[in-house]
Amino acid sequence: MLDDVIPTIRIVFLAFIAGAVAFGQTTPEDAGTSNDLFVMFGSDLVRPGLLPRANYNIGLGHTFKFLKKDPIGDEITFAYTYENAGSHGFLHTDFGSHTEALGLMKNFGIPGTKRVTGYTWIQGGITSLTGNPFVQNRYYDGESLGAIIHFNDHHSIWIQETYNKIVSLPWYTTASIGYTRSW
Repeated sequence: MLDDVIPTIRIVFLAFIAGAVAFGQTTPEDAGTSNDLFVMFGSDLVRPGLLPRANYNIGLGHTFKFLKKDPIGDEITFAYTYENAGSHGFLHTDFGSHTEALGLMKNFGIPGTKRVTGYTWIQGGITSLTGNPFVQNRYYDGESLGAIIHFNDHHSIWIQETYNKIVSLPWYTTASIGYTRSW
C-alpha cells in the first residue's frame, strides 16, 4: 500500500516546489516581529517495521526581532499534535497520542536564495497516550530541521523532518509538509 502512495507524494511535493519557484517572492531583508499560524500534515515512520502513521499538527509562533542574532532561537512556538498509533494508518483509532508542546525555533537564510529559508526547531511538552484503560502522560521531545518556501510575506509552505522521543517509547521520525500564514 505504501508503494502506491509514494508516487502521489512525489508529485504533490514537485508541484509545491514548482509553484514556489514560479510564484515566489523574496522575503524582507530585515524581517521584524511577526506571528505565524501553521497547519502541518505528516507521516510517522514507527519502529519497528517503518509503518506509516498519521501526524497532524497545528500551532502558533511569535518571532521576536531583538532575537534575530541569537544563535539559539528567534521564535517561540506552541503546538498541538495528534498522532494515530492504531492499526489503520491515517484513520483515527482509539490508540493515539495528543501532544502539547512549547518550542524554540531558529530561522536562518540559505545563501543564494531569498525564497527558501531554513530552520531548526526544538520542542518539549506532554504527550497523553490514549486507548488503554487509563490515559498515560509522558514527556515529549522533538528536534526538527526544515525548509520554508516563501510565496510572499504572508504565505509559505514548510517541509520538515523531526526526530521524536517520548519517554518509555521507541524513538520515531516524522516527515511533514504544512502551510503557514504570517502577519
